[in-house]
Amino acid sequence: MNDDQLLRYSRHILLDEIGIEGQERILGAHALVIGAGGLGSPAALFLGSAGVGHITLVDDDVVDLTNLQRQIAHTTARVGQAKVASIAQAVQAINPTVAIHTVQARADVALLEQLVASANVVLDCSDNYATRHAINAACVRQGVPLVAGAAIRFDGQITVVDPRSSASPCYACLFDPAAQFEEVQCATMGVFAPLVGVMGAMQAAEALKLLSGAGPSLAGRLLMLDARTMEWNSLRVPRNPHCSVCGATATA
Repeated sequence: MNDDQLLRYSRHILLDEIGIEGQERILGAHALVIGAGGLGSPAALFLGSAGVGHITLVDDDVVDLTNLQRQIAHTTARVGQAKVASIAQAVQAINPTVAIHTVQARADVALLEQLVASANVVLDCSDNYATRHAINAACVRQGVPLVAGAAIRFDGQITVVDPRSSASPCYACLFDPAAQFEEVQCATMGVFAPLVGVMGAMQAAEALKLLSGAGPSLAGRLLMLDARTMEWNSLRVPRNPHCSVCGATATA
């Protein structure tokens, strides 16, 4: 690290759990952030400010006025702009040394196979069930850690999938990919603005811990927040040996 980096990241370096070696791992890392909305905004801002060397942002949407209540990386002046470009601009205003690659596209299976392979950690900041499972499957296949977050109304949840550990359950161990239910989205159900900030910041925290080696991750635990009462619940989930994605009988 040069003198400017030593100064910029000094508060991380002072932490025994991170130090110079951990910060150097962060600087050399590549984070893939899928979703540039309520969760992706704070997640990307914190990853960038912390010095993650390369960030890839994936989202096919553009900034809308209704986004600005909670998607804090966007501004009124950038309404109509691609969300990935808007977040890239916000991150580089904080830390111009971060290399940012933007992909204005929907995260389908083919794109995920290409992008996940080059990442050190993936943050699922998407807003629909099918995409979450596609991201999980790609991360399991590629052996890349995944930080999955979600928020709707006043309810948030976060977990970590770490395919590098034989004991770590994947997202499909927690939530059945074949489950049939009515999808709920912010556009119809609403979402408490600070909730996405809390959950997105926690996703960044888990990603930075994975990259730097600072402390155990949430792998094997589902952490849930009820923002109405500000009560947290933690659910321990074992790996499902019969899981269709990560189980012994899963197809490659």
